[in-house]
Amino acid sequence: MLWLQDLPKYETLQRFARRYPGMDISAVETFLTLLRVASDLFKGLDACLARHGLQQGRWWVLILLMRREDLTAPPSELAEQAGVTRATMTGLVDSLERTGLVQRIADAEDRRSVRIRMTERGQEVMDAVMPDYYRRVAALFADIDDEERQRLVAALESVQARVAFLGAEDAPE
Repeated sequence: MLWLQDLPKYETLQRFARRYPGMDISAVETFLTLLRVASDLFKGLDACLARHGLQQGRWWVLILLMRREDLTAPPSELAEQAGVTRATMTGLVDSLERTGLVQRIADAEDRRSVRIRMTERGQEVMDAVMPDYYRRVAALFADIDDEERQRLVAALESVQARVAFLGAEDAPE
């Protein structure tokens, strides 16, 4: 994946707008800034997790398991919740199992099926990662008060509701 490093100057966007008259400069500038911030957040999260020997995919699987009271879920549900294929989830679970962070257990109701359970070691790793992660996230937003945070969340939810338009066959004009 390519990470956006260099945002175009406003003058560049104006030049593009002259060539493509339907362009909303402010919307494009906002979109590109959001992409840049998202890129930086992904890289920062990768660095944070790497200090604990984790990668994002595996960390998200552990997070999904922690959401469950019994720390257990079928791999198909984990794949659906993570937005990945079952094959991708199998690879993530395989790597987590090799490092002792999860284990496959037979489903008590259907012996042909397995469930994924976080191990005690997996919980220990998460108990080390999560306070560090939460401290870093708090530092990211330290200069933004609660009211501004709520407005930011509302604005981002509004954008999220329209993300499908970006790749839609017949996007609105």
